[in-house]
Amino acid sequence: MGRQLITGPDLDRSRSLGWLALWFIETFVVHGPGDVEGEPIRHGDEYSGFIVDCYALDRTGRRLHDSAFFSRPKGANKSGLAGELAIFEAVGPCRFEGWAEGGETFEFLGETYTYEPGEPMGRPNKYPFVRIMATEEGQTGNVYDLVHRNFDQGPLSALKAYGLDAGQTRILLHNGGEIRPSTGGSASKDGGKETFAVFDETHLYESRELHAMYRTVTRNLPKRGRSAEPWYLETTTMYEPNADSIAEQTYRYAQAIAEGRARRSRMLFDHRFSPLGEEELGDEDKLRAAVIEAYGEAMDWNSLESIIDKIFDPRHSPRESIRYYLNAKTSSRNAWVTDAQLAPVTVHQDVYDRAVAAGREAEAWRDVVEPGERITLGFDGAVTNDATALVGCRVSDGLLFPLLVAECPDGPEAKDWSVDEESFDAAVAQAFEQFDVVAFFADPPYWQDWIERWEREYGERLRLKQSGKSAIKFWTKNDAPMIAALERLHTAIQAKTAQIFGDRTLLRHFTNAHEWRRRAGTLIGKATKNSPRKIDAAMAATLAFEGRARFLAMGDEQPKTASFIPARIR
Repeated sequence: MGRQLITGPDLDRSRSLGWLALWFIETFVVHGPGDVEGEPIRHGDEYSGFIVDCYALDRTGRRLHDSAFFSRPKGANKSGLAGELAIFEAVGPCRFEGWAEGGETFEFLGETYTYEPGEPMGRPNKYPFVRIMATEEGQTGNVYDLVHRNFDQGPLSALKAYGLDAGQTRILLHNGGEIRPSTGGSASKDGGKETFAVFDETHLYESRELHAMYRTVTRNLPKRGRSAEPWYLETTTMYEPNADSIAEQTYRYAQAIAEGRARRSRMLFDHRFSPLGEEELGDEDKLRAAVIEAYGEAMDWNSLESIIDKIFDPRHSPRESIRYYLNAKTSSRNAWVTDAQLAPVTVHQDVYDRAVAAGREAEAWRDVVEPGERITLGFDGAVTNDATALVGCRVSDGLLFPLLVAECPDGPEAKDWSVDEESFDAAVAQAFEQFDVVAFFADPPYWQDWIERWEREYGERLRLKQSGKSAIKFWTKNDAPMIAALERLHTAIQAKTAQIFGDRTLLRHFTNAHEWRRRAGTLIGKATKNSPRKIDAAMAATLAFEGRARFLAMGDEQPKTASFIPARIR
């Protein structure tokens, strides 16, 4: 299934206030403006599961997540779900008040909820302040529209008798709290009183003002203290690549969590999608299956035929259709390779996933590459503020796999970070000890001393030398040979003759790479000089793949200096 779910550690859905939240929402909340306005809310397993995960607790009763991210296609009622949670946060029993022995009750507006033994009990927040962020001045948005409809006309309008005031620009709650829609300018003026914040459609948060709004509110949330346990929700459809929206930044953080590169994560990440290449959109059978997969539970209130019609409407570009209706990542217009191109050549994803679950993702490739196998090596990297990668390529079938990748972390840890150079020396030594390494191409900048040491130690063992001057050094800044090597691997990926081990880090480096046109052909680089998106593993993979191709072109196993192997230049 096309879904990525990242939760806090030790999540147990039986230990959650989310079941109480579901009862509250389905008892008191109705749909906002639209075809089903005023009708009661009902959720299936998927959306119910998200709400339960939002309110999951650890064994002490503390919230497991202090932020949640909900990504679904267009028309999946993301804003409505955010509005439901905003209402529960404003007047519902949304904070932990102890563990039930069984039989205790919560009563509200004449309705009663009875707790099961061991279930967490809830209480309303003291002076709740719910902020709903809008992207433009004068805009309240779909989230606030649902909230206002419920307090003004729905079952919760009964709270007006106790002092609730449901205005068009703010709602003053009967318990002393408030709900307020805000824009970038107003969000910075209140000193951080929020107990809950909603950022709706964060793929639109691209401007400097919206970035500042997001940072101000999320930075202020902890000011309310432990008892209030403030948190926030982001909802979105897939972002436009390289627009640097808040959604894109959160996706990037989620991948860092998934790859074990983030510390102390307390984010819930729930992204449903269906990966389908532009060239496959014309296949109606595949497209129908993809839409159903991407929408999940939201297919219950959407028309499959209408969505298909919109995708085939020539006024909508294929890229837009993939983003909005399949909720899948599209590549930048100058991307070297796309996710759709990589999907058919990505192998052993199940092996990698099992290794991740067992906490040994860095060693996952060892489950498919046997000791003694013939391989080539590629190396590329920096020392302090980028990434370094050692990638292998199995000669027998061209499988690319990462022996070791080190990346400069995001955030404050980046300040004094530098790569552990000796760990790469150990990885190289281990590769030569455990495998039959026949070629090794390495980019020298920042690593010349190490590469010269590796040449002295291992150069004579290589069956193929990079050149008559150096057994290993491959200067990637020399355009002609690098363009040829990139073209060779790119062509193999397009022809589906390459194989790439399903390691998330390696695949991410491939999709981060952008094309840069030169007179002689195409090179790759980052989107911008200071982009945090690393590509070093893709460069190292290219060198390893080139080493394999040149070795196979020799036609025998005698040590030989490689001559330039021509390749078509685009």
